[in-house]
Amino acid sequence: MNVAHRPGALKRRPRSVAIGTFDGVHLGHRAVLRAAVDAAPLTPTVVTFHPHPRTVLGNRVELLATLERRLELLAECGVEDVLVVEFTPEIGALAPEDFARDYLLALGAEVVVAGAGFRFGRRRAGDLDLLRSLGLDVRPVPLVEGISSTRIRQLAHAGDVVGAARLLGRPLEVDGTVVTGEQRGGTLGFPTANLLVDPDLLVPEFGIYAGAVGDRRAAVSIGVNPHYGGTERRIEAYLLDWAGDLYGDRLVVELWRRLREERAFSSEAELIDQIARDVEETRAAERPRN
Repeated sequence: MNVAHRPGALKRRPRSVAIGTFDGVHLGHRAVLRAAVDAAPLTPTVVTFHPHPRTVLGNRVELLATLERRLELLAECGVEDVLVVEFTPEIGALAPEDFARDYLLALGAEVVVAGAGFRFGRRRAGDLDLLRSLGLDVRPVPLVEGISSTRIRQLAHAGDVVGAARLLGRPLEVDGTVVTGEQRGGTLGFPTANLLVDPDLLVPEFGIYAGAVGDRRAAVSIGVNPHYGGTERRIEAYLLDWAGDLYGDRLVVELWRRLREERAFSSEAELIDQIARDVEETRAAERPRN
């Protein structure tokens, strides 16, 4: 998949363009992407935005995926080219006609697909009818009932990663880089990878989760480690039946099921026993089905 950050970096050619932020690439987004991919023989293309437009307008948005992960998911959906538009106040102030000319028509867009009700441009004045008036074949995709990034965030904050997976079409993920932690897990017999995540990335409710990193199951702790009086949030993954140096590596950690809340124990021995039970539950856990 080709990724560009300015329209001129993509060759002008007949394209079907899906436009949107596509945070999380959930099942609703996938319906839009599928419509673009199905418009063969046009080149399936996505025009997306980073950072999230609402953050530029002063709102806090917990992202369901990093930009890097979003691009990986778009590629999995069959998208061939992506234009990542750096969303700035100046971009937000563009007249809808100017945005369409500079970021859609300039690419060679012939078909544009978007969710029903999609708005764009200054004061959100642009709509699908405006694109039609510019000669584009506009194909609105009905919203998938009950599926939205907002609802997925609500489920994640409640620790319901199974429910979130049903709307995403895949497990909820935490994506980060392995950094040095307190290295306490190794002394307990369960060495963990300590993840540094983007501060804008959504992290679900504190607790212990069963999940996976690639094809390796992982028991994941999200929280402040109250047994040791911690106050700083940590995300730690214990990869089952694996040993090695992960420092500096990027890990995409799937969260399959919340096993329990985090808590302090009466002794370190009790903590170790509980971790062992968490590991066994992780071995038995099933990946959420689409």
